[in-house]
Amino acid sequence: MTARARYKRRRIQNRAGIVLASIVVLILVTVVSIKSVGLMRKVREYQAREAALTQQIEYETQRSDEIAEFERYTETRKYIEDTAKEKLGLVYPGEIIFKNTGN
Repeated sequence: MTARARYKRRRIQNRAGIVLASIVVLILVTVVSIKSVGLMRKVREYQAREAALTQQIEYETQRSDEIAEFERYTETRKYIEDTAKEKLGLVYPGEIIFKNTGN
């Protein structure tokens, strides 16, 4: 084999190697792009879920505060008196009750 033939053969092999490497890189870029789109979709879904859960936490915190406030109110004398008057019809001695009889 002559030097010229060997040079041509190497040149063809180099081109084939470059083409093969280019194909592999193109496939990798395509796969990474597809996976990237899927991951971005998941990120948006998780952000929406996080926002919903944050809103739910705020609601539950507010509700917990309201329950704690009601609990403190139920321990007061005023609550006991109001409940006794409304549900049991109890009054203090000498207290006069006026009822609206309606028309």
